[in-house]
Amino acid sequence: MDPEDATQPENLEPLTNAFRDQLTACLEECARGRRGLFAEHAHLGEAAEGGAWPEASRLRELAFALQSILAQSEERDALCDEFLDLCSIHGEYDPGEPRLARAFLARIDKGEVGTPTQKEQKPW
Repeated sequence: MDPEDATQPENLEPLTNAFRDQLTACLEECARGRRGLFAEHAHLGEAAEGGAWPEASRLRELAFALQSILAQSEERDALCDEFLDLCSIHGEYDPGEPRLARAFLARIDKGEVGTPTQKEQKPW
């Protein structure tokens, strides 16, 4: 990679800050019961609890873009990575978006983002 093409860390700071600010705002709204932060709920239709949530869609797009940009310089952002991991939780027994949002906000407040959420289990 040409050194001039590399994105400098100081150039990423506004993008990272915008992501963090938007994430916090969306998490707070989701924690109050709005659905659609961690996944599109298109199958529910427009009548579902307030319809589409464009800010959440843009936040997911920003997270993917940020992760891609950081990967080019072999860097990571724990907050972005954990958010995208939470976006991949889909299943019959998932904890639900408001509960995920509240737990994620609590981890952010405690400074635990980027640390394992479960203790490492021995393989035997």
